[in-house]
Amino acid sequence: MHVVRFESAPAYDAPGHDRMRMSRLQGREAGPSDTVWLGLSRIDPGGGTTLDASGVEKMYVVLEGEVVISNGEEEATLRPWDSVRIAPGEKRALANRTGQPAAILLVMPA
Repeated sequence: MHVVRFESAPAYDAPGHDRMRMSRLQGREAGPSDTVWLGLSRIDPGGGTTLDASGVEKMYVVLEGEVVISNGEEEATLRPWDSVRIAPGEKRALANRTGQPAAILLVMPA
């Protein structure tokens, strides 16, 4: 068993992320993992990511607030407990268009 307390979860930065605070909850520098890593992104009002694709699958779960996700062709507004899968090579952009903070859980291959 490997426990990571939120207050000691390592922070990380990612290119194309604006007004976001990201923490690694499990995997990578947060500890061992064979298949995936977990991250928490806190998105301030007006914050989000650029439209970009990666070669790996990503899954997001909104924990609080409201997050708009777009693949460049369509967009969806996600609210608490809504989730989305982004396929390998599929573009995605996240945006917090509200006046309240949002939080989103990210799951990606290790």
